[in-house]
Amino acid sequence: MKRRLPQISELRSLMKFEPINLDRRAARLAKAADVWDLRAIAKRRTPTAAFDYVDGAAQRELTYTRSRAVFDSIELIPRILHGTADADLSTVIAGGPSALPFGIAPTGFTRFMHAEGETGAVRAAARAGIPFSLSTMGTRSLEEVAAAAPESRRWFQLYLWKDREKSRKLLERAAAHGYDTLLVTVDTPVAGQRLRDARNGMVIPPRLNLKTVLDASYRPEWWFNFLSTDSLKFASLSNTSTDLPTLINSMFDPTLSFADLEWIRSIWAGKLFVKGVLTAQDARKSVDAGADGLVVSNHGGRQLDRAPISYEALADVRAEVGTDIEIILDSGIMSGADIVAALCAGADFVLIGRAYLYGLMAGGEQGVDRVIELLAKEIRVTMQLMGAAKIADLGPELIRRRAGRE
Repeated sequence: MKRRLPQISELRSLMKFEPINLDRRAARLAKAADVWDLRAIAKRRTPTAAFDYVDGAAQRELTYTRSRAVFDSIELIPRILHGTADADLSTVIAGGPSALPFGIAPTGFTRFMHAEGETGAVRAAARAGIPFSLSTMGTRSLEEVAAAAPESRRWFQLYLWKDREKSRKLLERAAAHGYDTLLVTVDTPVAGQRLRDARNGMVIPPRLNLKTVLDASYRPEWWFNFLSTDSLKFASLSNTSTDLPTLINSMFDPTLSFADLEWIRSIWAGKLFVKGVLTAQDARKSVDAGADGLVVSNHGGRQLDRAPISYEALADVRAEVGTDIEIILDSGIMSGADIVAALCAGADFVLIGRAYLYGLMAGGEQGVDRVIELLAKEIRVTMQLMGAAKIADLGPELIRRRAGRE
Protein backbone atom coordinates (compact mmCIF):
# COMPACT_ATOMS: atom_id res chain seq x y z
CA MET A 1 0.00 0.00 0.00
CA LYS A 2 1.51 3.26 -1.11
CA ARG A 3 1.47 6.01 1.52
CA ARG A 4 1.75 9.79 1.43
CA LEU A 5 1.82 12.63 3.92
CA PRO A 6 -1.62 13.95 4.92
CA GLN A 7 -2.61 17.07 3.04
CA ILE A 8 -3.43 20.08 5.22
CA SER A 9 -6.29 21.08 2.92
CA GLU A 10 -7.87 17.64 3.30
CA LEU A 11 -7.52 17.71 7.08
CA ARG A 12 -9.11 21.13 7.21
CA SER A 13 -12.20 19.88 5.40
CA LEU A 14 -12.56 17.04 7.90
CA MET A 15 -12.19 19.19 11.00
CA LYS A 16 -15.79 20.31 11.52
CA PHE A 17 -16.46 20.49 15.24
CA GLU A 18 -19.97 20.85 16.56
CA PRO A 19 -20.56 24.04 18.56
CA ILE A 20 -20.77 23.53 22.30
CA ASN A 21 -24.38 23.40 23.45
CA LEU A 22 -24.65 25.39 26.67
CA ASP A 23 -28.07 23.88 27.34
CA ARG A 24 -26.78 20.76 29.05
CA ARG A 25 -30.23 19.21 29.33
CA ALA A 26 -30.80 19.54 25.59
CA ALA A 27 -27.32 18.20 24.86
CA ARG A 28 -27.91 15.20 27.11
CA LEU A 29 -31.26 14.40 25.53
CA ALA A 30 -29.91 14.80 22.00
CA LYS A 31 -27.53 11.90 22.61
CA ALA A 32 -30.42 9.53 23.30
CA ALA A 33 -31.08 7.41 20.22
CA ASP A 34 -34.15 5.63 21.60
CA VAL A 35 -36.36 5.34 24.66
CA TRP A 36 -34.02 2.81 26.24
CA ASP A 37 -31.26 5.44 26.19
CA LEU A 38 -33.62 7.84 27.97
CA ARG A 39 -34.34 5.15 30.53
CA ALA A 40 -30.61 4.88 31.24
CA ILE A 41 -30.37 8.66 31.70
CA ALA A 42 -33.44 8.63 33.93
CA LYS A 43 -31.95 5.95 36.16
CA ARG A 44 -28.81 8.02 36.69
CA ARG A 45 -30.67 11.22 37.49
CA THR A 46 -33.66 10.08 39.53
CA PRO A 47 -33.78 8.77 43.12
CA THR A 48 -34.27 5.03 43.35
CA ALA A 49 -37.79 5.15 44.81
CA ALA A 50 -39.09 7.37 42.00
CA PHE A 51 -37.31 5.45 39.23
CA ASP A 52 -38.47 2.08 40.57
CA TYR A 53 -42.05 3.31 40.84
CA VAL A 54 -42.00 3.82 37.06
CA ASP A 55 -39.76 0.91 36.13
CA GLY A 56 -41.29 -1.72 38.40
CA ALA A 57 -44.39 -3.87 38.26
CA ALA A 58 -46.39 -6.19 40.50
CA GLN A 59 -44.93 -9.09 42.47
CA ARG A 60 -42.38 -10.97 40.30
CA GLU A 61 -43.02 -8.58 37.37
CA LEU A 62 -43.83 -11.51 35.09
CA THR A 63 -46.62 -9.72 33.22
CA TYR A 64 -44.39 -6.80 32.29
CA THR A 65 -41.49 -9.08 31.32
CA ARG A 66 -43.77 -11.22 29.16
CA SER A 67 -45.32 -8.13 27.56
CA ARG A 68 -41.90 -7.04 26.39
CA ALA A 69 -41.05 -10.57 25.20
CA VAL A 70 -44.21 -10.66 23.08
CA PHE A 71 -43.46 -7.35 21.40
CA ASP A 72 -39.89 -8.49 20.73
CA SER A 73 -41.23 -11.64 19.08
CA ILE A 74 -43.26 -9.76 16.46
CA GLU A 75 -41.88 -9.70 12.93
CA LEU A 76 -42.83 -6.78 10.68
CA ILE A 77 -43.23 -7.74 7.02
CA PRO A 78 -41.66 -5.33 4.49
CA ARG A 79 -43.34 -4.75 1.14
CA ILE A 80 -40.70 -3.91 -1.45
CA LEU A 81 -41.02 -1.52 -4.39
CA HIS A 82 -44.17 -0.10 -2.90
CA GLY A 83 -43.54 3.54 -3.76
CA THR A 84 -43.80 4.97 -0.25
CA ALA A 85 -41.97 8.31 -0.26
CA ASP A 86 -43.45 9.40 3.07
CA ALA A 87 -45.88 8.24 5.73
CA ASP A 88 -48.86 10.12 7.14
CA LEU A 89 -48.94 9.40 10.87
CA SER A 90 -52.16 11.28 11.65
CA THR A 91 -55.32 9.54 12.78
CA VAL A 92 -58.68 10.11 14.44
CA ILE A 93 -59.48 8.71 17.88
CA ALA A 94 -62.37 9.28 20.30
CA GLY A 95 -64.01 11.70 17.92
CA GLY A 96 -61.00 13.98 17.47
CA PRO A 97 -57.72 14.27 15.58
CA SER A 98 -54.27 13.17 16.70
CA ALA A 99 -51.15 14.02 14.72
CA LEU A 100 -49.62 10.69 15.79
CA PRO A 101 -51.14 7.25 16.50
CA PHE A 102 -50.26 7.42 20.19
CA GLY A 103 -51.00 9.59 23.20
CA ILE A 104 -49.85 10.08 26.78
CA ALA A 105 -51.29 7.55 29.24
CA PRO A 106 -52.61 8.58 32.66
CA THR A 107 -49.95 8.18 35.35
CA GLY A 108 -50.04 8.90 39.06
CA PHE A 109 -47.36 10.50 41.28
CA THR A 110 -46.03 12.26 38.16
CA ARG A 111 -44.28 15.18 39.85
CA PHE A 112 -42.44 12.64 41.99
CA MET A 113 -40.58 11.64 38.80
CA HIS A 114 -39.75 15.23 37.87
CA ALA A 115 -40.97 18.54 39.25
CA GLU A 116 -42.37 19.63 35.87
CA GLY A 117 -44.75 16.68 36.02
CA GLU A 118 -48.12 16.83 34.32
CA THR A 119 -47.77 20.44 33.17
CA GLY A 120 -44.57 19.65 31.28
CA ALA A 121 -46.12 16.54 29.76
CA VAL A 122 -49.33 18.23 28.62
CA ARG A 123 -47.36 21.05 26.98
CA ALA A 124 -45.24 18.53 25.11
CA ALA A 125 -48.36 16.64 24.02
CA ALA A 126 -49.99 19.88 22.84
CA ARG A 127 -46.96 20.78 20.72
CA ALA A 128 -47.02 17.32 19.15
CA GLY A 129 -50.77 17.43 18.55
CA ILE A 130 -51.55 14.29 20.58
CA PRO A 131 -53.92 13.64 23.53
CA PHE A 132 -52.74 13.88 27.12
CA SER A 133 -54.50 11.84 29.82
CA LEU A 134 -54.63 13.12 33.40
CA SER A 135 -54.90 10.55 36.17
CA THR A 136 -57.20 10.79 39.15
CA MET A 137 -53.93 10.33 41.06
CA GLY A 138 -52.31 13.27 39.27
CA THR A 139 -50.08 15.69 41.14
CA ARG A 140 -51.51 18.64 39.21
CA SER A 141 -55.23 19.30 39.28
CA LEU A 142 -57.71 19.22 36.43
CA GLU A 143 -57.70 23.00 36.45
CA GLU A 144 -53.92 23.38 36.55
CA VAL A 145 -53.37 21.03 33.61
CA ALA A 146 -56.02 22.80 31.54
CA ALA A 147 -54.46 26.18 32.29
CA ALA A 148 -50.96 24.94 31.42
CA ALA A 149 -51.97 24.05 27.86
CA PRO A 150 -55.41 25.42 26.97
CA GLU A 151 -54.96 24.35 23.34
CA SER A 152 -54.20 20.73 24.24
CA ARG A 153 -56.48 17.77 23.72
CA ARG A 154 -57.14 16.47 27.23
CA TRP A 155 -58.54 13.18 28.50
CA PHE A 156 -59.34 12.33 32.12
CA GLN A 157 -58.87 8.96 33.79
CA LEU A 158 -61.30 8.08 36.58
CA TYR A 159 -61.09 5.66 39.46
CA LEU A 160 -64.52 5.30 40.96
CA TRP A 161 -64.57 6.37 44.62
CA LYS A 162 -66.72 4.87 47.33
CA ASP A 163 -68.17 8.37 47.60
CA ARG A 164 -70.21 8.65 44.39
CA GLU A 165 -70.89 12.34 44.89
CA LYS A 166 -67.15 13.08 44.84
CA SER A 167 -66.88 11.06 41.63
CA ARG A 168 -69.67 13.12 40.11
CA LYS A 169 -67.96 16.38 41.05
CA LEU A 170 -64.69 15.20 39.51
CA LEU A 171 -66.48 14.48 36.24
CA GLU A 172 -68.23 17.85 36.32
CA ARG A 173 -64.87 19.58 36.80
CA ALA A 174 -63.35 17.61 33.94
CA ALA A 175 -66.17 18.48 31.56
CA ALA A 176 -66.09 22.15 32.58
CA HIS A 177 -62.37 22.37 31.79
CA GLY A 178 -62.43 20.82 28.33
CA TYR A 179 -61.58 17.17 28.91
CA ASP A 180 -63.34 15.50 26.01
CA THR A 181 -62.78 11.80 26.76
CA LEU A 182 -63.10 9.76 29.95
CA LEU A 183 -61.00 6.67 30.63
CA VAL A 184 -62.64 4.60 33.37
CA THR A 185 -60.00 2.33 34.91
CA VAL A 186 -61.58 -0.92 36.09
CA ASP A 187 -58.56 -3.10 36.95
CA THR A 188 -57.73 -1.47 40.31
CA PRO A 189 -60.34 -2.58 42.87
CA VAL A 190 -57.39 -2.86 45.28
CA ALA A 191 -53.76 -1.87 44.93
CA GLY A 192 -51.43 -4.35 43.26
CA GLN A 193 -48.47 -5.64 45.25
CA ARG A 194 -45.55 -3.65 43.85
CA LEU A 195 -42.62 -5.07 45.76
CA ARG A 196 -40.07 -2.50 44.65
CA ASP A 197 -42.25 0.25 46.12
CA ALA A 198 -42.69 -1.67 49.36
CA ARG A 199 -38.95 -2.19 49.69
CA ASN A 200 -38.26 1.48 48.92
CA GLY A 201 -40.92 2.74 51.37
CA MET A 202 -42.64 4.60 48.53
CA VAL A 203 -44.87 7.41 49.86
CA ILE A 204 -45.96 10.89 48.82
CA PRO A 205 -44.26 13.08 49.88
CA PRO A 206 -40.99 11.11 50.09
CA ARG A 207 -39.52 10.63 53.54
CA LEU A 208 -36.09 11.95 54.37
CA ASN A 209 -33.97 9.34 56.11
CA LEU A 210 -30.35 8.23 55.87
CA LYS A 211 -31.07 5.95 52.91
CA THR A 212 -32.91 8.58 50.85
CA VAL A 213 -30.38 11.30 51.66
CA LEU A 214 -27.50 9.09 50.52
CA ASP A 215 -29.43 8.12 47.40
CA ALA A 216 -30.06 11.78 46.61
CA SER A 217 -26.49 12.93 47.22
CA TYR A 218 -25.49 12.32 43.61
CA ARG A 219 -28.81 13.48 42.14
CA PRO A 220 -28.84 17.09 43.33
CA GLU A 221 -31.02 18.51 40.54
CA TRP A 222 -33.97 16.30 41.48
CA TRP A 223 -33.74 17.30 45.12
CA PHE A 224 -33.29 20.97 44.32
CA ASN A 225 -36.45 20.85 42.20
CA PHE A 226 -38.29 18.92 44.90
CA LEU A 227 -37.34 21.30 47.69
CA SER A 228 -37.84 24.52 45.71
CA THR A 229 -41.33 23.80 44.31
CA ASP A 230 -44.70 23.30 45.98
CA SER A 231 -45.27 20.09 47.91
CA LEU A 232 -46.37 16.89 46.23
CA LYS A 233 -50.03 16.00 46.57
CA PHE A 234 -52.85 14.31 44.70
CA ALA A 235 -54.03 17.63 43.40
CA SER A 236 -57.50 16.66 42.15
CA LEU A 237 -58.30 14.88 45.43
CA SER A 238 -58.47 17.83 47.81
CA ASN A 239 -54.68 17.97 48.16
CA THR A 240 -54.45 14.48 49.67
CA SER A 241 -50.96 13.13 50.48
CA THR A 242 -50.43 9.51 51.51
CA ASP A 243 -48.99 6.23 50.27
CA LEU A 244 -50.70 4.81 47.19
CA PRO A 245 -51.94 1.42 48.54
CA THR A 246 -53.50 3.09 51.57
CA LEU A 247 -55.21 5.71 49.41
CA ILE A 248 -56.55 3.16 46.91
CA ASN A 249 -57.76 0.76 49.55
CA SER A 250 -59.45 3.45 51.64
CA MET A 251 -61.05 5.54 48.88
CA PHE A 252 -61.63 3.30 45.88
CA ASP A 253 -64.41 0.78 45.56
CA PRO A 254 -63.67 -2.95 45.17
CA THR A 255 -67.40 -3.57 44.58
CA LEU A 256 -67.39 -1.62 41.29
CA SER A 257 -69.76 -3.32 38.84
CA PHE A 258 -71.13 -2.82 35.37
CA ALA A 259 -74.12 -1.07 36.95
CA ASP A 260 -71.69 1.58 38.20
CA LEU A 261 -70.31 1.90 34.69
CA GLU A 262 -73.85 2.56 33.46
CA TRP A 263 -74.16 5.27 36.13
CA ILE A 264 -70.96 6.93 34.91
CA ARG A 265 -72.27 6.75 31.36
CA SER A 266 -75.47 8.49 32.44
CA ILE A 267 -73.61 11.54 33.77
CA TRP A 268 -70.69 11.79 31.31
CA ALA A 269 -71.62 13.35 27.96
CA GLY A 270 -68.24 12.92 26.22
CA LYS A 271 -66.55 9.84 24.86
CA LEU A 272 -66.14 7.04 27.39
CA PHE A 273 -63.51 4.30 27.20
CA VAL A 274 -63.21 1.42 29.66
CA LYS A 275 -59.55 0.86 30.56
CA GLY A 276 -58.37 -2.56 31.71
CA VAL A 277 -60.28 -4.89 29.37
CA LEU A 278 -58.50 -8.20 28.62
CA THR A 279 -61.27 -10.63 27.64
CA ALA A 280 -63.98 -10.79 24.99
CA GLN A 281 -66.67 -11.25 27.66
CA ASP A 282 -65.67 -8.08 29.53
CA ALA A 283 -65.39 -6.21 26.24
CA ARG A 284 -68.99 -7.09 25.34
CA LYS A 285 -70.29 -6.17 28.80
CA SER A 286 -68.47 -2.83 28.68
CA VAL A 287 -69.94 -1.93 25.31
CA ASP A 288 -73.41 -3.01 26.45
CA ALA A 289 -73.01 -0.75 29.50
CA GLY A 290 -72.44 2.25 27.24
CA ALA A 291 -68.70 2.39 26.49
CA ASP A 292 -67.76 4.11 23.24
CA GLY A 293 -64.39 2.37 23.20
CA LEU A 294 -62.04 0.07 25.08
CA VAL A 295 -58.48 0.24 26.34
CA VAL A 296 -56.95 -3.22 26.21
CA SER A 297 -54.51 -2.98 29.10
CA ASN A 298 -52.96 -5.00 31.89
CA HIS A 299 -51.98 -1.78 33.68
CA GLY A 300 -48.39 -2.20 32.52
CA GLY A 301 -48.13 -5.35 34.66
CA ARG A 302 -48.57 -3.20 37.76
CA GLN A 303 -51.76 -4.75 39.14
CA LEU A 304 -52.33 -8.50 38.67
CA ASP A 305 -49.10 -10.33 37.98
CA ARG A 306 -49.54 -13.22 35.49
CA ALA A 307 -52.42 -11.32 33.87
CA PRO A 308 -52.93 -11.79 30.11
CA ILE A 309 -50.67 -9.82 27.79
CA SER A 310 -52.47 -6.86 26.24
CA TYR A 311 -51.13 -7.52 22.74
CA GLU A 312 -52.31 -11.14 22.87
CA ALA A 313 -55.73 -10.21 24.28
CA LEU A 314 -56.31 -7.70 21.48
CA ALA A 315 -57.40 -10.22 18.85
CA ASP A 316 -60.19 -11.72 20.99
CA VAL A 317 -61.45 -8.29 22.02
CA ARG A 318 -61.49 -7.05 18.42
CA ALA A 319 -63.28 -10.18 17.22
CA GLU A 320 -65.96 -9.70 19.87
CA VAL A 321 -66.75 -6.00 19.31
CA GLY A 322 -66.03 -5.72 15.59
CA THR A 323 -64.64 -2.72 13.76
CA ASP A 324 -67.17 -0.12 14.93
CA ILE A 325 -65.77 0.09 18.48
CA GLU A 326 -62.45 1.88 18.87
CA ILE A 327 -59.74 0.00 20.71
CA ILE A 328 -56.69 1.56 22.34
CA LEU A 329 -53.80 -0.62 23.50
CA ASP A 330 -51.30 0.05 26.23
CA SER A 331 -48.76 -1.85 28.37
CA GLY A 332 -45.22 -2.60 27.30
CA ILE A 333 -44.81 -0.03 24.51
CA MET A 334 -41.19 1.14 24.22
CA SER A 335 -40.62 1.89 20.53
CA GLY A 336 -42.22 3.04 17.32
CA ALA A 337 -42.00 -0.53 16.05
CA ASP A 338 -44.09 -1.67 19.05
CA ILE A 339 -46.70 0.93 18.14
CA VAL A 340 -46.75 -0.19 14.50
CA ALA A 341 -47.11 -3.83 15.60
CA ALA A 342 -50.08 -2.91 17.82
CA LEU A 343 -51.78 -1.02 15.00
CA CYS A 344 -51.23 -3.93 12.63
CA ALA A 345 -52.74 -6.30 15.19
CA GLY A 346 -56.00 -4.33 15.33
CA ALA A 347 -55.54 -1.42 17.73
CA ASP A 348 -56.77 1.99 16.59
CA PHE A 349 -54.44 3.88 18.91
CA VAL A 350 -51.79 3.35 21.56
CA LEU A 351 -51.02 4.95 24.94
CA ILE A 352 -47.50 5.29 26.33
CA GLY A 353 -46.87 5.38 30.07
CA ARG A 354 -43.41 4.23 31.15
CA ALA A 355 -41.88 5.45 27.89
CA TYR A 356 -42.92 9.06 28.41
CA LEU A 357 -42.03 8.96 32.11
CA TYR A 358 -38.48 7.88 31.26
CA GLY A 359 -38.23 11.01 29.14
CA LEU A 360 -39.72 13.14 31.90
CA MET A 361 -37.20 11.81 34.42
CA ALA A 362 -34.34 12.26 31.96
CA GLY A 363 -35.12 15.87 31.13
CA GLY A 364 -38.48 17.20 32.23
CA GLU A 365 -40.68 18.70 29.54
CA GLN A 366 -37.82 18.57 27.02
CA GLY A 367 -37.45 14.89 27.76
CA VAL A 368 -41.10 14.25 26.91
CA ASP A 369 -40.57 16.18 23.67
CA ARG A 370 -37.65 13.87 22.93
CA VAL A 371 -39.67 10.70 23.57
CA ILE A 372 -42.40 11.86 21.21
CA GLU A 373 -39.83 12.88 18.59
CA LEU A 374 -38.03 9.51 18.77
CA LEU A 375 -41.21 7.46 18.60
CA ALA A 376 -42.60 9.50 15.70
CA LYS A 377 -39.40 9.03 13.72
CA GLU A 378 -39.36 5.30 14.44
CA ILE A 379 -42.98 4.93 13.33
CA ARG A 380 -42.37 6.88 10.13
CA VAL A 381 -39.26 4.93 9.14
CA THR A 382 -40.88 1.60 10.04
CA MET A 383 -43.97 2.38 7.96
CA GLN A 384 -41.88 3.47 4.99
CA LEU A 385 -39.87 0.26 5.12
CA MET A 386 -43.11 -1.73 5.31
CA GLY A 387 -44.62 0.13 2.36
CA ALA A 388 -47.38 1.76 4.41
CA ALA A 389 -48.23 5.34 3.45
CA LYS A 390 -50.87 5.90 6.16
CA ILE A 391 -52.13 4.32 9.37
CA ALA A 392 -55.00 2.64 7.52
CA ASP A 393 -52.45 0.67 5.47
CA LEU A 394 -51.32 -1.21 8.58
CA GLY A 395 -52.99 -4.59 8.93
CA PRO A 396 -52.50 -8.18 10.15
CA GLU A 397 -50.90 -9.24 6.87
CA LEU A 398 -47.86 -7.14 7.80
CA ILE A 399 -47.00 -8.96 11.04
CA ARG A 400 -46.27 -12.47 12.28
CA ARG A 401 -44.93 -14.07 15.44
CA ARG A 402 -41.55 -15.73 15.42
CA ALA A 403 -41.79 -19.48 16.01
CA GLY A 404 -40.51 -20.69 19.35
CA ARG A 405 -40.82 -17.30 21.05
CA GLU A 406 -43.25 -16.11 23.69
